[in-house]
Amino acid sequence: MKKVLVTGGCGFIGYALTLELIKRGYDVDVIDNLSIGKEAKIPEGCTFLGGDIRGMDNQDDKPYIYIFHLAALSRIQPSFQNPTLTFSVNVDGTKKVVEYAYQNKSKLIYAGSSSRWHNPMLSPYAMSKHMGEEWIKMYKGVYDLNAEIVRFYNVYGEGELMDSHMAAVIGVWRAQVKKNYPITIIGDGKQRRDFTHIDDIVDGLIRVAESNKGHDAWELGTGKNYSINEVADMFIEKFNCVKVYMTDQKGNYRETLRVNSDAIDMLGWQPKDKLKEYINGI
Repeated sequence: MKKVLVTGGCGFIGYALTLELIKRGYDVDVIDNLSIGKEAKIPEGCTFLGGDIRGMDNQDDKPYIYIFHLAALSRIQPSFQNPTLTFSVNVDGTKKVVEYAYQNKSKLIYAGSSSRWHNPMLSPYAMSKHMGEEWIKMYKGVYDLNAEIVRFYNVYGEGELMDSHMAAVIGVWRAQVKKNYPITIIGDGKQRRDFTHIDDIVDGLIRVAESNKGHDAWELGTGKNYSINEVADMFIEKFNCVKVYMTDQKGNYRETLRVNSDAIDMLGWQPKDKLKEYINGI
């Protein structure tokens, strides 16, 4: 049985990835410090190691065939409140995981971010993810580390965070309508996002791991985006809720959209636009 490690395996994406890996016959270890609180879930069937990526020195060496590095402080707005912690987890932690992967001759799959296509100076989060990518590229070039970078675009789907400070817009709105609150739109709502379903993200991650095709970075997005106002209208149609507009925030990009199709062309990845169907099924 092939042994793999998932860091952040109790978070939204890591949990779904771990369950799918187990379903496909992998033996999965999970490192997670459960920092997202009550919404953290330990996947059934994994070996839960606990721990923190900044303490990878304390983990025993193991012959993992793949290490999926998803552990991170993954939201833009919270990073403004605590830039030092964001740097510590997303940069120092990533450096530790990289060194561990190199030492154990494991293939590393790093969860990057579509924020790469925006100025990394706009938020501590964007800068930290950019620095993580650059460190991995250096290790690939200098030390011949077997590693791939995968950039996510606005992930949503079953298991998404709702009540956490790390929740994204779909999860935030789900929590609001559940409490009969208005849904809140940050800024004018004309900003556009490439919403990508969790099933497609998980499938893409596994395809990248199992492929022997190296790449600078793989882009995982549907290639279609919606304005926040358009998504709000889907919620209003489904839940008969109302919307309110809030003051815009720093780091609120005007658009995310996957334009690179290498994952589709080279790996056979086939993302589907499921957003309206998903909202209608909530």
